[in-house]
Amino acid sequence: MHDRPESAVAVVLRSRFYRSAFVSLLIGGIGVSSATPQLTLFMVRELHTPLPVAGLYYVTNLAAPLAGYLVGRWSDRAHDRLLWFRVCALIGTVGWLAMAASTTVWMPFAISALLLSIAGGSMAQLFAACRDELSRHPTRAENRVVATIRMAFTIGWILGPVFGSWFGGVFGLRPLLVATAVCVFAQLLPLGRQRVERYAVPRRDLSIERRRIDHMLPLLTFTAVCVLAMTGDTIKFGYLPLYMADQLHVSDAVRGAVIGIQPLIELALLPVVARVADRFGAIRAMTAGAVLGLAGNLAYALSTSVAGLFLGQALTAGLWSCVGALGVTIAQRLYPEGVGTASGVFLSAISLGSAIGGTIGGIGVAAIGLPHVFFIPAGLTALAVVAFVVLSVRESA
Repeated sequence: MHDRPESAVAVVLRSRFYRSAFVSLLIGGIGVSSATPQLTLFMVRELHTPLPVAGLYYVTNLAAPLAGYLVGRWSDRAHDRLLWFRVCALIGTVGWLAMAASTTVWMPFAISALLLSIAGGSMAQLFAACRDELSRHPTRAENRVVATIRMAFTIGWILGPVFGSWFGGVFGLRPLLVATAVCVFAQLLPLGRQRVERYAVPRRDLSIERRRIDHMLPLLTFTAVCVLAMTGDTIKFGYLPLYMADQLHVSDAVRGAVIGIQPLIELALLPVVARVADRFGAIRAMTAGAVLGLAGNLAYALSTSVAGLFLGQALTAGLWSCVGALGVTIAQRLYPEGVGTASGVFLSAISLGSAIGGTIGGIGVAAIGLPHVFFIPAGLTALAVVAFVVLSVRESA
């Protein structure tokens, strides 16, 4: 197996579980991405929430790391890895139905912190199950297999916002949240009654790995570095459309094209990043991705035309393709005795980065304005580049 090249697509197609995971992530990605961009609008229009208060909704993402850690720990103690995937999906279904039934301002905040933060762990546990399968059936195409499966979620995030805008405009925002609940539940269907037994690390390997990684510290360090690199994304989604509308005076169509180009480029780059990681190492590929993210933030900050924003989006797509294709795999390797915990901690850190980025963006825009606010995430990403270089050197030593 290790002496011949393998096609990641062929590996995925041969495995019933990988195929099911791909379809499940596609459905879940469409559902969640349909509703997420519409939540602020829902709170303002349906619940009559003041806009500044509605903007604080994303602070509830701070609950995600704790929920991801707890779900991961419980998953690492269960025999069937898919048990907690199913639990999270069911909790998510209830959460989105409750969101659709909200009648007062405080309800979306409570639902997000208590239910949706746990529901977000479903994808992490699906990737933990993928790691269990890859541990049982090793392949030289490992990074590409994970990237191929991850592509389903990216495709969902390309299709979902378009579907959500149309569905919300035709049927209303509350029915859209109900449709999201349906999608969150429907991601259970492709997996049916399949089981993925938790993979137990052989004892001799476990002792070696424990000495090497000193338990969870490397995982937490890597996750913190990734959070530094990801803070600019929330600022971009929150303020780049305003910058284009108020200062560059571009049309709605052009604004949509600028925002929509990133996931398309990210989708194309996912398999490329996996191949680069197979050849040069995952940490080195992440370092290159952080450099692209730094360049992207600088492009936003220095742009005086739409062309510069398109360039920034293309560069930022390089960062997020590395995060999507390699991040969870690196996290699992750094904490092999608890891949469910590693998956939950890393993927929930994306929500943490979103919350931190939103806070930084609000303060930064008030202090230095647009587009110079992007110098702040550029500085944080520069720190991430340095940290990734250090991690890469240590890995090579």
